[in-house]
Amino acid sequence: MSAMDFIIGGLAGAGATIFTNPMDVVKTRLQLQGELRSRKEQPRQYRGLFHGLYVIAKADGVLALQKGLTPAVVFGFCMNSVRLGTYHAAEVQGWTQSNGSVNVQKAAFWAGASGFMSGLVANPMSVVKTRLQAAAHPSVAVGRQHMYTGTIDALMKIYKTEGFRGFFAGVHASCLRLAIGSSAQLTTFSIAKETLLSHGISTNSRLCLAFLPSALSGAVVSAVICPFDVVTVRILKEQLIANGFCQNSPALLACVASLACGILCVLLETPLDVVSTRIFNQGTSSKGDLMYKGVFDCLKKILKTEGVYGLYKGFGPLYLRIAPHTTLSLVIWDMLNITFEKKR
Repeated sequence: MSAMDFIIGGLAGAGATIFTNPMDVVKTRLQLQGELRSRKEQPRQYRGLFHGLYVIAKADGVLALQKGLTPAVVFGFCMNSVRLGTYHAAEVQGWTQSNGSVNVQKAAFWAGASGFMSGLVANPMSVVKTRLQAAAHPSVAVGRQHMYTGTIDALMKIYKTEGFRGFFAGVHASCLRLAIGSSAQLTTFSIAKETLLSHGISTNSRLCLAFLPSALSGAVVSAVICPFDVVTVRILKEQLIANGFCQNSPALLACVASLACGILCVLLETPLDVVSTRIFNQGTSSKGDLMYKGVFDCLKKILKTEGVYGLYKGFGPLYLRIAPHTTLSLVIWDMLNITFEKKR
């Protein structure tokens, strides 16, 4: 285990964040819109992904689509340096394998553990990121508005008004979400890469070898999550193969399958993401009490006032953020590891 393992993981996450942050801004606004109000009573400043992008750009300017970018990049670096760095170290030590091959149980354990630890480390930046992204022009403001001039100002004010605990608001939901997501993502990435290598696919192209497993992981995750989704993916892949896509464009086959299956992954993750966003943004009231006392209290209140619909706010931008972010971060991570290994 070396410091470079963690630096490479951090750079991968930070690099991907730059491209996906606008989706995160829209997702945050959608998830805070109509907080604890019935669907009929909810104002609709943002009607969806593309309308959200338009409204934010019109009211706050185009640069507002990159609000919270600094803490988002720091969050991406901190989270992925621990998550990808720890998992890579476990891979190097052989802790994810049995008899020279990837062991699903061992890989899932280390992937989940690395995700959980990354949630603890990166939570302060996630709180700051969410609050900065939520800050908007009064005409399109949703959720509680925190008046911060930047990342440093936010860190100082949170500590002054909420204490050290303020940096770890929503940490339980965040760690659980990252543990589940990492367990599925990194385990399937390792299995997909090993499978491609064993069949001699993309052995001459390191970039393709890095890209294909990151895209294919969505298809493999679906096999674990839902048999019905597996049927859908297999039919889709067979249709593509029958039309010659497998021979001429395996990357396209991987992309289509992973994007289709990714919907199910986001269905499972969105409720926890909504809860995290709400708790991150709530802060403290003037009386010192909190709107949400914890993960389960937040879930209960959302279901009671907003219904199941409330738990799936921001589904569209979350999906469109996760898909490219997963692919970009894993490709960058794998290519940086390959580059570093060559220089050793």
